[in-house]
Amino acid sequence: MSNVRVRFAPSATGFLHIGGLRTALFNYLFARKEGGFFILRIEDTDRTRFVEGSLEDIKQGLSWAGIQWDEGPELGGAYGPYVQSERLSIYREAVAALLAKGAAYRCFCTSERLARLRESGQSGYDRKCRDLDGEESQKRADAGEACVIRLKAPLEGETLFQDYLRGELHFENSIIGDIIVLKTDSFPTYHLASVVDDHHMKISHVLRGEEWISSTPKHVLLYNAFGWEPPVFVHLPVILSPAGGKLSKRDGATSVRDFIARGYLPEAMVNFLALLGWSLDGETSMITMDELKAVFTIDKIGIASPVFDMKKLDELNGKYIRSLDPELLLAAVLPVLEAAELLSAQDDSQVDYLRKVLPLVVERVNWIPEVVEKTAFFFQEELSYRDGSLLLPENTTAPEAAAILAEAARRLEGLEEYTEERIEEALRAQVRESGMKAGQAFMAIRTAVSASRTSPGLFATLCVLGKSRCLVRLKAAGEVLRGMA
Repeated sequence: MSNVRVRFAPSATGFLHIGGLRTALFNYLFARKEGGFFILRIEDTDRTRFVEGSLEDIKQGLSWAGIQWDEGPELGGAYGPYVQSERLSIYREAVAALLAKGAAYRCFCTSERLARLRESGQSGYDRKCRDLDGEESQKRADAGEACVIRLKAPLEGETLFQDYLRGELHFENSIIGDIIVLKTDSFPTYHLASVVDDHHMKISHVLRGEEWISSTPKHVLLYNAFGWEPPVFVHLPVILSPAGGKLSKRDGATSVRDFIARGYLPEAMVNFLALLGWSLDGETSMITMDELKAVFTIDKIGIASPVFDMKKLDELNGKYIRSLDPELLLAAVLPVLEAAELLSAQDDSQVDYLRKVLPLVVERVNWIPEVVEKTAFFFQEELSYRDGSLLLPENTTAPEAAAILAEAARRLEGLEEYTEERIEEALRAQVRESGMKAGQAFMAIRTAVSASRTSPGLFATLCVLGKSRCLVRLKAAGEVLRGMA
């Protein structure tokens, strides 16, 4: 069995960010490739920033992407994630051990005093309580005086650690300072809880965003204070917006729930995120989760920050939609069209009709909800042509367009076999005999039956719509045109 044990440890201060999903994915793929374990841990010790519903959102986002954690507290026959607010006794025991060995101390400085320090230009905490007599410190704490617990960091020298991707990194101890490890509310800080949990959970590799590099020397000092061996640190490149800054809501959707709501497929998102900062061979652009599990290695993660290209994601999502089994596509589309009140999923005839419609529009769809716009005219009883100008092809008058539609209706009505082939023969014959340009005639017919100039292939559309519906629309559009003359 592999010794690889990794974790994804999001905070419960908001909904799952797309960057967080990529971090989870890289951890998950590394664990699967190495035959190791992937652990989910919710870091919720900052109770002032706790967001209700964030835990469920994180779990749902991971499950949507096909990422399943391997262990945790048993909840009704399944594994729940580890939740730090349920492990407080473990952190308090760890802090007690630091105090007992003199590696930490109680700090009774008030928030007002610390604010004055900052206002005076003081860089960091001045260590006022660092050398308090141990007996006096204990008495003040026993008397109920509020305090935090701080780690005694070295006053001189450097703290260094090895980053798997970046090599050896050095930090001046004088800059690190005496960090708080236990707050006045008896909750641990992120730094302490993270280190204690990583040790007790035997985490072998910590894969997290590069924004945590500046925190890592603090964690190394904690490992040293406890006498524990630190894990391998792998800091992933941050995802940039197209403008070059940090990805934010200004760039569109950033939470996983937003992407789910917009109709992106999990297979496409996994593929897209895997290639943000990691590459198999520099050429592969489509790769499945199963394939990723077999080939993912952390040595192919780059340190250059990738750009979140929404257009590329849309195109990739479209490719995955088009690769879906027809029945899976139907299942994905049905609830969306039903919500738009275009059809009833319980009506077999309407579902069968949708089976004919989908192949016509799927090439133009990049995400599932887009199907509503692309297919609406197939289901609507009446179409809106706005002011009628939509029905006028370029360089065509209203009487000319009306004549085109009337003749098309006559020829389609006379077809004994209403097939795509016979429809095309009839309408191309009309163009030849009239001497008009095909583009003019076909555009007039297209807009009449679809109320759009960008509908699917004309002859296939006419065939799927059916003769009676096409005749009704051609005549209705003709009346609009005659009213414009």
